[in-house]
Amino acid sequence: MNEKSPSFKLNELGQIAITISDLDKAVAFYRDALGLTHLFSAPPGLAFFGVGNIRLMLSRPEKPEGEKFGAALYFKVEDIEMAHRILKEREVRFEAEPHFVARMPTHDLWMAFFRDPDRNLLALMCERKR
Repeated sequence: MNEKSPSFKLNELGQIAITISDLDKAVAFYRDALGLTHLFSAPPGLAFFGVGNIRLMLSRPEKPEGEKFGAALYFKVEDIEMAHRILKEREVRFEAEPHFVARMPTHDLWMAFFRDPDRNLLALMCERKR
């Protein structure tokens, strides 16, 4: 650690970026199926969404052989069964039903995984209080 700033640490995400292939299809999925707030789009191939205090950036690669970013996004929900049902009604395809993952000191962790049109991994995450 640098002696000049020993207390410095990164502790907050401001933006997450993932690579997509079809901007219109991705915008429709994140806006219409997932219900995220579309903040703005920037030509030629960027779209930004609000997810709580974090901004999600969807981008096409700058070049066909350009770098692709992958990230797993975990969306916190209070009621995983309800969120799962609503997203299924919007034709989101889940890899499995919501399921128990781990018993934590104060809650049980439940997840349900699904993919966007570019096969990026997404999940519902529910921390059920005991």
